[in-house]
Amino acid sequence: MPPRLGFGFMRLPLLDKSVQTSFDYGLLNSLVDTFLEKGFSYFDTALTYHETRSEEALRKALVERHPRERFAVASKLPPRIIREESDQERYFSAQLERCGVEWFDAYLLHNIGLSAYKNACHFDSFGFVQRKKEQGMIRRIGMSFHDTPELLDEILSAHPELDFVQLQINYLDWENECVQSRRCYEVARRHKLPIVVMEPCKGGNLAQVPQEAEALLKARDANASVPSWAFRFAGSLPGVETVLSGMNAMPQLLDNASVFVDFKPLDEDDLAILRQVSDIINAEKAVPCTGCRYCVAGCPQHIAIPEYFSLYNNARRSVTQRSSLLSYYLNLTSRFGRAGDCQACGACQKACPQHIDIPSFLKEVSATFDGRSLRTPK
Repeated sequence: MPPRLGFGFMRLPLLDKSVQTSFDYGLLNSLVDTFLEKGFSYFDTALTYHETRSEEALRKALVERHPRERFAVASKLPPRIIREESDQERYFSAQLERCGVEWFDAYLLHNIGLSAYKNACHFDSFGFVQRKKEQGMIRRIGMSFHDTPELLDEILSAHPELDFVQLQINYLDWENECVQSRRCYEVARRHKLPIVVMEPCKGGNLAQVPQEAEALLKARDANASVPSWAFRFAGSLPGVETVLSGMNAMPQLLDNASVFVDFKPLDEDDLAILRQVSDIINAEKAVPCTGCRYCVAGCPQHIAIPEYFSLYNNARRSVTQRSSLLSYYLNLTSRFGRAGDCQACGACQKACPQHIDIPSFLKEVSATFDGRSLRTPK
């Protein structure tokens, strides 16, 4: 089957962009209606989106306005916020109520990385969602993942009961040294799991690319929009069943829908163009790090310098994606020192072939990510 488009309730239209709960229901209702009219049905929300109000918005814009058989609802539980086993039942019951449904078509353990996985194992979160599935309150169970392919392989080997996995996949992150989209994708394929793609447009970064990159895309296909290339890349991968998009404007929804109504996979020439586009985008990095890792071995604080620089470069390109980037940062700090732990000893700078002032840039990384945390729902 060709891939389908999913509506992510993560970047909803707002009346006031500085207030994450000021939903523009007039526009949101129109987006939901049009999405359904175009033949799509998958809606993805989560406990933490829009300061814990995304599920409520989904109920008002979708569930209270359309028959249950017309749509599928996916929501998520982040193990990192669980403090005792009973929290899981409490959160799950509240989510059903906020969404206004009696069951979830899909339910995911959210943002699984090393620390979240440890918490999920400690509180038997995988067992919890499996029991809910057996009770008929979940149709399919999965997890969204932000960590290394090695950890992904470990988890999928330990939990064959999962029905699917949700991965960050886009052409810019395909070979990224931190996100490692390609290698995570390959792990999921080895385990024969269907894949739901998140961040196919990298938080909007791939909707607006440098002029040189846009010229390459337009020379290849003058009629194709810039973001359509990102969605076709994700949808062209075997095993991908759904590609999510956080849509907050009608032209955006119509363009995305047009890609999947009559889906045309990318060919090798198209992929070659996207590799050139990636090179152009990466050339605009704030930190000119090549990921050679020469700086890591002598660091007394065991700081993941190349990974942090990769996240910082992404954050400089897009403020809208900082929540996702923060997730990666927090997962890395469960293994490595924080950027703010740098003692400016100079060992990394001496080892760097690019002669980067690493301690100075680590201060900027620290200012961007340290001291921040993901909001915990009340």
